[in-house]
Amino acid sequence: MDLTRAVREALARLSARPGVLEVEVFAAFNRSLLTRLNYTSHIPCNGVEEPKSTEISGLGVHAVFDGPDGRPLVGFGSEPSDLTPDGALRALDKARQAAVHDPEFRSLPRPIGAPRALLDYHDPRLMEVSDGELVEAGWKVVAGGLRGFMASSRLADLVPGEAELKRLGLILGGDVSILQERIAIASTAMPEPQADDSTFMSAFLTGMVEARDAKGSGWSICTRLEHFTDEAGGEAAANAVAAIDGERVSTGDYTVIFGPQPVADLCNNLIVPSCQAGSFYASSTPFLGRLGQPVAARALTIYDHGAMPGLAGSRGITCEGLPTGRTDLIRDGVLVGLLSHWYDTQRLRHDPRGREKLGVDPAAAAAALTPRNGFRYDGSGRSFETTPGTSASNVIVEGADPVSLEQLVARVRDGLYVGRIWYTYPINGLRAGDFTCTVVGDSFIIRDGRIAAPLKANTIRINDNVTRLLGAIVGTTKDAKGTMVWGADEIVYAPAIAVTGVHANAIAGFMEGLA
Repeated sequence: MDLTRAVREALARLSARPGVLEVEVFAAFNRSLLTRLNYTSHIPCNGVEEPKSTEISGLGVHAVFDGPDGRPLVGFGSEPSDLTPDGALRALDKARQAAVHDPEFRSLPRPIGAPRALLDYHDPRLMEVSDGELVEAGWKVVAGGLRGFMASSRLADLVPGEAELKRLGLILGGDVSILQERIAIASTAMPEPQADDSTFMSAFLTGMVEARDAKGSGWSICTRLEHFTDEAGGEAAANAVAAIDGERVSTGDYTVIFGPQPVADLCNNLIVPSCQAGSFYASSTPFLGRLGQPVAARALTIYDHGAMPGLAGSRGITCEGLPTGRTDLIRDGVLVGLLSHWYDTQRLRHDPRGREKLGVDPAAAAAALTPRNGFRYDGSGRSFETTPGTSASNVIVEGADPVSLEQLVARVRDGLYVGRIWYTYPINGLRAGDFTCTVVGDSFIIRDGRIAAPLKANTIRINDNVTRLLGAIVGTTKDAKGTMVWGADEIVYAPAIAVTGVHANAIAGFMEGLA
């Protein structure tokens, strides 16, 4: 499937159509591969279910037309499963029918002067992986989980033998997934077609010791088939065993160490959306008017890097045909940049209230608004069926003077280690910064500078403010782990982060059984 040829031929055909002032053609082919994992020690099971796949391809056309009153009209249309010039013409007709005057539209994307940094970075083996290799990867993860259960001295202390061990109700459930993406793009302003191939592999697993009402999770993400390991299975089993005999805590304020998954979830739902140009344009960020000002503890640095080799969220170009790269968001606690795509950058730079919204003159903030993050994600890859929006790629979180987890726990002395949260969302709107989330597993009580007991899952809910949390950071760990949370486009490479004064509310007992 030659996407480059498809967009070249489509651009030539569409550019010659009457009334077309400028046009952009985007072609995509996405394939998603998945194998479900379902092992139960006490119920007959397959362990690894049959592999499944979905694939979709097509063209998207974004066009500017000559309007009847002299004002340009902008429209978008798409055509699935047909990459021919005829398919492109049908997409153009849909764009013409949908075209409207947009007073904030300036132009389709133009070159930004930076060269492309990432070339030939995808793994050909992962792009052409067979069903057999996918199933083998599933068994690798399940086997890692079973080894984790069988090697547990704590489980061995609970029951006398292997047969009795299985009657504890050992469960491993989850999936191994591979996403394969191919895109090409060309436009009036950038007529030479650009192409990009990318792929990554992930495993997500939940382990349970059902008879003891204990569960744990594990995950892994990689960009090369030979780097895929059984890490997710072993981690899920270990966390499930560690959760046995969990204890409750009462409502109160705690010093909390947020593990990589909670840090990623907070970034995905609160911090990254607050650092986007569109949120500033809409005045919906808690950092409104604070570009160039402190918004977090001086120890914290967060940046997005879409062109770093070896990271799962890296892409050679954006879905606007522009080079990816590094965008510093928070540096040493100061807000220094925003994620953006071409449209949001242009309208914020020309917004009469731009100085008020940013806190600085938009003209002076050009570097902070570079459009490196225009992607067309729809949950199944880079979609030809939509126009670009702003999405992060690899969000990297760092702290000054990081230490080991053991040292950070010792520094906290008394508090909580929170390893997994879910249902994280802003309350009172994103601008207020208030949020809530539930602690659902992989969490522990810290006493006298050590992990003392597991925290019973689904027994506390955190209710706090993200700006307060960012200002109350007192330490980070050295090791960052690539983490993708449900519904996210980006990968967050996050350490564990300690925060003081985190407010937690105890949950009534009937909530404990909810996942």
